[in-house]
Amino acid sequence: MCRTGEESGEGPEPARVGHGPDTDASFTALLEDSAEDLYEAAPCGYLSTLMDGTIAKINATLLDWLGLARETVVGKLRFPDLLTVGGKLYHETHFAPLLRMQGALHGIALEMKAADGRRLPVLVSSVVKHGSEGEPLLIRTTVFDASDRRAYEQELLSRRQEAERARGEAERAHAEAEQARRQAEADRERLADALAVLQQSLMPSSLPAVPGLEAAGYYHTASPDRLGGDFYDLFSVGEGRWAFFLGDVCGKGPQAASLTSLTRYTLRAAAMHDPEPTAALTTLNAVLHERYAAGGDPRYCTVIFGIIEPDADHGRTTIRLASGGHPPALVMGADGRADYLPTPGGLLVGALPTAPFSTAETTLTPGDTLLLYTDGLTEARTGPTREHLFGDAALRAFATDHAPATPRGMITALTGLLESFGDGLDDDTALLALGVPATHPTTGPATNPPL
Repeated sequence: MCRTGEESGEGPEPARVGHGPDTDASFTALLEDSAEDLYEAAPCGYLSTLMDGTIAKINATLLDWLGLARETVVGKLRFPDLLTVGGKLYHETHFAPLLRMQGALHGIALEMKAADGRRLPVLVSSVVKHGSEGEPLLIRTTVFDASDRRAYEQELLSRRQEAERARGEAERAHAEAEQARRQAEADRERLADALAVLQQSLMPSSLPAVPGLEAAGYYHTASPDRLGGDFYDLFSVGEGRWAFFLGDVCGKGPQAASLTSLTRYTLRAAAMHDPEPTAALTTLNAVLHERYAAGGDPRYCTVIFGIIEPDADHGRTTIRLASGGHPPALVMGADGRADYLPTPGGLLVGALPTAPFSTAETTLTPGDTLLLYTDGLTEARTGPTREHLFGDAALRAFATDHAPATPRGMITALTGLLESFGDGLDDDTALLALGVPATHPTTGPATNPPL
């Protein structure tokens, strides 16, 4: 417990805010809180474990959340014993190895199991404490209850259902129709605002600058009152390598947003442990299948995951990628040609307990661009009667007409194409383009047009 004033040897006690006996009494009472009380009754869970995971100390808050007794936990259980089956798998294959390598992990999404069988969604942060000689001594872990995020998604769904009921009542009574319509519109506006904020939280606000590479992305939302399930990302995995992914989850609404969030964070965590594309997709498949299929509500996604290895000295970039049931990437060459990059194999991610994935490789030279997209683009309905799909062949022809093109130029062209579909575009669409500049590479900011 920290000391103040002359007792700590740091000079006189700082001036207090406020005056009077009531203020002094409250301040004195606050200082009388013991460190043990603050630890045990903290608004989050705390526990300390040995390096093998054996629990050496745990606070009352976490014990209350899980419905466990201290004597049955301390010295008898390991931290993974408090997790669900999927959480144990993730802890052993990713969390624990990364913690040993990095010494700290923050904000990792896991699920803990309570004594009564409940699943408690949590965010976990751990730090390794070292001795004076640098040897690891123990692991200190903080656990935050993440149940509110799920409750928020349920609240969004509830608001939408209320708006729909209001519209139905308006049709039954003309006298109440105008009032009900106005209420429904107001609810819809509030819902759209909330959904827009949540949708943006599932996408990167901007793309990082990659040396020797230009990147551009775009996200088209088909409906302002429905959460989409398309996503993309680009991030560093160290040692001059970069990872990227783009995909589409099944469904719409809050459930799709929850699945999207889990998918993005799982792929990011998997890439930091093992950036090989097939390894990242295999980990994601295991997590999604355990999370959803085990509960009788199978959910899945399509996704392309790749690793970028720029070679600025020679002005080229090697890209290795693997696909989980996703449309193939499109390569536009500096010579004006455009074609799809075959990616053999690759089932829907999360549909089966195990799924085979294979790696494809391509090299981008100056002027080449790689385009990733979701099926909202190729499945847009065209023609006067909206009976025909845009399709893969039309997309390749469009790319050929615009090749060679920079990533920014291609995204701009595709944005115009999406707008031209009008009401024929009824699904969200995500775009991500990566390319090697035709001129001498410079490290400028990547672009991510407004959603």
